[in-house]
Amino acid sequence: MRAGLALLVLLAACGPISRTQAERECLPQAQVAEHPRGSVSLGVNSRGETKLGGELSISSDYLQGRDPNQVYTNCVVRRSGEFPLRPYVTTPGAYR
Repeated sequence: MRAGLALLVLLAACGPISRTQAERECLPQAQVAEHPRGSVSLGVNSRGETKLGGELSISSDYLQGRDPNQVYTNCVVRRSGEFPLRPYVTTPGAYR
């Protein structure tokens, strides 16, 4: 009985999510499909030592030249089973 209940809980977790949540989760994937993202950090500690760091994100979608709007739409449909309410290019955070 408990095993059956646990299986139902696990299967429910694999189901579709709301369209709003899918749009929110798919936005970063579309953003990195537009162009690489990165950051650089520089700091100095109390002993005068300099620390330098950085991060660069390049997606395979970007390298393959995929349309960020299509990446976004496919992601939302895959996660929620519904099309986005508006195209990626009109969402806040889309590169223009």
